[in-house]
Amino acid sequence: MTTRPVWSRPAFEPALSNREVHVWRAFLDQPPNRICQLTLLLSADERARAERFRFERDRRRFIVGRGILRSILGRYLCMAPDRVQFCTGAYGKPHLAASHGCSALCFNLAHSCELVLYALTLGRKVGVDLEYLRPMPDAAQIAQQFFSPFEYETWRALPEAQKQEAFFNCWTRKEAYLKAIGEGMARSLDSFDVSLVPGQPARLYSVNGRSDEAKCWSLTTFVPAANSLATVAVEGSGCRALYLEYPSG
Repeated sequence: MTTRPVWSRPAFEPALSNREVHVWRAFLDQPPNRICQLTLLLSADERARAERFRFERDRRRFIVGRGILRSILGRYLCMAPDRVQFCTGAYGKPHLAASHGCSALCFNLAHSCELVLYALTLGRKVGVDLEYLRPMPDAAQIAQQFFSPFEYETWRALPEAQKQEAFFNCWTRKEAYLKAIGEGMARSLDSFDVSLVPGQPARLYSVNGRSDEAKCWSLTTFVPAANSLATVAVEGSGCRALYLEYPSG
């Protein structure tokens, strides 16, 4: 089942409870003056990383995406965005640095083309994945190689008209879960099963053939913008999603 959310403008210092996941939407195609403002929020390391991008478009997207992340986190932490500090896990997932004390704020982000999503929770692991819907001539080969046997057979049996949505349902759900647990591609994509049939609820069915871990996760698939599909994976159950719009310009 795919949600079509209504995006709202939040208070400057939004309140996040441990029963919520806040999903922010922002656009990376910002005007030059805004890009300059966001550049000033970056650390020296982030600016150096931005300069290493070969293409201006990629440099801009990194600056805007990281600058907006700092701006959003600053709202929740009640601090200047340029003071937010990051560290990374063993597989590269970013976290708030230990210098922020015992903050339970968790976050993850994903971007595709000119759209970026940020998911935030309190004390719950979270992952988000975003994909631009596009023709996939090699979808069958990708599904056979990376989907679990259950997922592949389910996908293969669907009517042709449903296969594109089902493919991206499966892909975003698997990626969101992997990003939430912080292992990325270190865990095999075919080691766990997700739902994928259009119109059916987003679910994690099993992990390594067992359903007990799967019951500890909630998946929500939604349409963040035209021709796009996204999934957010949150540890636990009973977590309500709020969809927030980051101001442009």
